[in-house]
Formats: sequence, C-alpha cells, structure tokens
Amino acid sequence: MQMANRRIDRAPGRRQSSRVTPSDLDRLRGGIRDVPDFPKPGIVFKDIVPLLSDPALFRLAIDGLVEAIGSRPVDKIVGIDARGFIFGAAVADRIGAGLIPVRKPGKLPWKTRSAAYTLEYGESVVEIHEDAISPGERVLLVDDLLATGGTSAAALKLTRELGAEIVGALFFIELTFLEGRAALGDDVAVEALIRF
Repeated sequence: MQMANRRIDRAPGRRQSSRVTPSDLDRLRGGIRDVPDFPKPGIVFKDIVPLLSDPALFRLAIDGLVEAIGSRPVDKIVGIDARGFIFGAAVADRIGAGLIPVRKPGKLPWKTRSAAYTLEYGESVVEIHEDAISPGERVLLVDDLLATGGTSAAALKLTRELGAEIVGALFFIELTFLEGRAALGDDVAVEALIRF
C-alpha cells in the first residue's frame, strides 16, 4: 500500500496535560533508583526503569515535560539514543510533532552526519540522517538525563548543521553538579523536570 506524502494538521489542544505539582515531583523522584558503580566505579546511575514501568508515573513525567514546553511551537523533537527515544516519542506524540532519532554510529540506514563528543565516562559519536530536518524547522531536544552535556551538545550541533531553529533542550533529570548546561551554550533554553 502506498501512502501519499501529506502534512497532518495538528489538532488544537493537543498539548493537554495535567499541572505538575511539587508533590508530583516528589512522586517522580521516588520512581528513580540510584545504582552505585554503574557503568563503572564511582558513577551513581539514575535508573528510570521503575518510573517507566509505572503507567501513572510515566504519564506524570510526560505531563511535566509537555508543561515545560508551554506554548512554544515545535515542529520536531530530537531524541537521543536510547532513553531519549522513550521521552522524545511520548512528547512528540502528545504535542503533534515529528520525532528525529539521534543514534550511535552504524544504526541509521540512510546518509548521515556525525559528531564526536566526550561524556562523563568516555568518548563516543552520534549520527543523524542528513534529510531529517529541513532548514527553519523548530526543533526541541528531549532526553532523559543532562549530565556533562556532551551528547546533547553533539546532537544540537548536528541539528544546527541541518538548518534547524533550536527551540530549547528539555530533560527529565539534570545532574546539576556536572554543569552540563554550560556545554549547550548560552543561546539554548535548557529545562529539566527533576534536578539532583
């Protein structure tokens, strides 16, 4: 079956979400488990699987992320491999935006651009399809965690190279002591639902 290439109009009121209260944020924090010495000694990993497995908490997390976007127009969400796909896809669906995956090398089947970056426990590369974003499209980066900011900075670099207008960067968790916001630049509006 061949599908016609057409634009789908966003339904008004697509961003409906419940107002997230301070007690809701406490509930969300309670769904995050600390895992010491993962993926290497000295790192305390913030495990979101307990939160994701609870439908009410996951819905609440998406409500909070959508609320943080407010009325800003967004054409596409950029989600970072792999947990950024979880939050990015849910937010994109809720607001009626497209989803663009930024992936590890060798995972995307089309022509790609790549950017190298340093993270808190090593070095890596991310890639994006060259035709994923059209010049002038309004793009919001969504990911589960802002740590040192290396991965997010690389993803933003790639979206800028494709001509995107960066609406901002939105995270479920921010590890403030790692000062990852600085890596994203002063011109990027950065927001996080939960801060440690």
